[in-house]
Amino acid sequence: MAYKELARKIVENVGGKENVRSVVHCITRLRFKLKDEGKANTEVLKNMDGVVTVMKSGGQYQVVIGNHVPDVFEAVVKEGGFETSTSQSPEDDSNDSDQSLLSRAIDTI
Repeated sequence: MAYKELARKIVENVGGKENVRSVVHCITRLRFKLKDEGKANTEVLKNMDGVVTVMKSGGQYQVVIGNHVPDVFEAVVKEGGFETSTSQSPEDDSNDSDQSLLSRAIDTI
C-alpha cells in the first residue's frame, strides 16, 4: 500500500489511535474527532510530506491531504483499526457536546 507510512505517521501525530473518536473524509480532508486535541502534533503534521495543512473547525481536527484522500483514508483506517465512513451527516454531531450550535449549523450548510 503506497500510503501505509503516511497513514502511520498521521495516526501517531493525531495522538495515537486511542485519541481518535472517529475519522471520516471529504473530498480533500481527513476529518478526525479527537478526544484531546492537545495530544496532536499540529506542526509535525503540517510539515509532513503528503499533508497540505491542518485545520481545526467545527469540533473536527482536519488534516488536508488533497485529491488522493480516499487512498490515505483507507490506509489510516487500516492503521488505526477504525470503523469506516466516507461522509458525515449532520445527525452524527447532534449529540456532540464539544460542538456549538453555530458550528453544527455551519457544518450542515
